[in-house]
Amino acid sequence: MGENGFWLPEASTTLAGEVDALFWFVFWVSTVIFAAVVLAKLYFVVKYRRRSEKDVTTPVHESKALEAIWIVVPTILVLIVFTWGFDLFVQLNSAPPDSYQITVRGKQWTWEYEYAEGVLTAGDLYVPVGRPVKLNMSSADVLHSFFVPEFRIKQDVLPNRYTSVWFKAENVGEHTIYCTEYCGTAHSGMLGKVVVVSEEDFAAWIQEQNQDLPPTELGQQVYKTQCAVCHAIDGSRKIGPPLNVFYGTERVFSDGSSTTADDSYIRNSILNPSSQVVEGYAPAMPPFSALSAQQVDGLVAYIKSLE
Repeated sequence: MGENGFWLPEASTTLAGEVDALFWFVFWVSTVIFAAVVLAKLYFVVKYRRRSEKDVTTPVHESKALEAIWIVVPTILVLIVFTWGFDLFVQLNSAPPDSYQITVRGKQWTWEYEYAEGVLTAGDLYVPVGRPVKLNMSSADVLHSFFVPEFRIKQDVLPNRYTSVWFKAENVGEHTIYCTEYCGTAHSGMLGKVVVVSEEDFAAWIQEQNQDLPPTELGQQVYKTQCAVCHAIDGSRKIGPPLNVFYGTERVFSDGSSTTADDSYIRNSILNPSSQVVEGYAPAMPPFSALSAQQVDGLVAYIKSLE
């Protein structure tokens, strides 16, 4: 429960407070109208109940004043909500021209981010505090939906089409990203975080991402952000087969063929996973075409190092 009430988490962007204000206006107006209708019904049930078999209903004549009230008042309320909501809709969909732009790609089952400086990451989204950020989003496979409750933003992410959303975080902190459109087996695990940092820390983080890492360390980083949802490294079974202790062993595939797990097999499994599906597993893995050659090499090196 945040400071805004039992249902809404703490508002953390410049426009989130306005979204909450509209929500509570609709909520309390609806509550008052609901209570008035229920109380009126209870009053009428008691006052106009039939007290004996001889009771005869007296003719009822309409009240033009009452009819005018229940036409005019709801109309005014609807116009208020429409005008307020449309103005907020325009604000939420009109990013400031100086917004920092990040490309977001949804894929089964992770979020991938490409920053203006060319940095490519997945899982967690790093953004500077106090600066408008525009997310240009698309999907590599099926329909996803990008949702950050504290920011009051939720936008469908579609294949073969671009959508966008923007925000301006007010405070340093971390906020959970959810996919709110069912997208397959590991939908509930398609989580991430928006990590809001200072401008200085953001610039330093971007610089760190541009530094070269040893292949195994780079591969471990790629595994954590891209592969951990579906593949274990402790021998346990997930959506896909475990990645440890298989290098150099015989791999049997669903079509009855087999091969020795070497560097070429690992690379092919990353770039073209449907060509060799391990026996006992579904062909659920999408091709990782967005990975750079360096990241693929690092992932191969990391998988080879697992015991």
